[in-house]
Amino acid sequence: MNYQFALIGYPIKHSLSPWIHEQFLKKSGLKGSYSIMEINPDDSFDEKITEIKKSQINGFNVTVPYKKRIIPFLDELDEQAREIGAVNTVVYRNGKWIGYNTDGSGYVRAFENKYPEVLSNPKNNILLIGAGGAARGIYHALTTTGCHHVDIANRTKSSAVEIARLKKEPTKTAFLTMGEVRQNFDYYDVVIQTTSVGMKPNQDKCIVHVNRVKPNSIISDIVYQPIMTTFLKQTERLGARIHFGHTMLLYQAQYAFEIWTNQYVHIDEMDDELQDILEGR
Repeated sequence: MNYQFALIGYPIKHSLSPWIHEQFLKKSGLKGSYSIMEINPDDSFDEKITEIKKSQINGFNVTVPYKKRIIPFLDELDEQAREIGAVNTVVYRNGKWIGYNTDGSGYVRAFENKYPEVLSNPKNNILLIGAGGAARGIYHALTTTGCHHVDIANRTKSSAVEIARLKKEPTKTAFLTMGEVRQNFDYYDVVIQTTSVGMKPNQDKCIVHVNRVKPNSIISDIVYQPIMTTFLKQTERLGARIHFGHTMLLYQAQYAFEIWTNQYVHIDEMDDELQDILEGR
């Protein structure tokens, strides 16, 4: 079989997804290709999706701004995608187009690969900074994993409250202002920064400036350009362990590849290779 995969979104010309999935194809010994299908918002999205569905494509990834817009064009949604309300992976299976969301699960996979058993410790206090689409997927995955205490900090409380509706028992969630984050930062064992603050070309910006961290805490930033964000630099200097954002990119892709091919591919050296690529940009 010669698999045909793609990515839809805008703008995506510089996406690293083709490189990642081409590596997965090589590792699994499968034949296929992964292409970019950029859809300008000024074009007819309906027509473009209809064309894609009529092609020989086996599956495709979806990124901004179409993770919600794609849903009416699908026949079914995985339970996780339905609860999150967004799709980033679509597969054509048994005559149906089925949508999944691998973002949150991919993040948890990446985190657990680096820091096994941390998220499964019910005593750990976790803080999620941000309340956008990425935060929504990660929060859902954390509560599904069984994390007991996941707080959300965001400038707009209503957005955080909306995300918290996804929680599963026994998760408890409180809502913080950014000022409260500064005051209580050293209370948390894990802090996950989910916004785009600090991304190139605004790499000097930092979501919050703190002067202390909890000993042995882990600070994670999903921004991967640059890999070492100002937020990570700041907290590492204070003694925290850090977790890079590019690993989420790898592991959500790994999960998508499993959905498409039923093949589990080990990341192995791809983590370092992707880091080298990003640091060379």
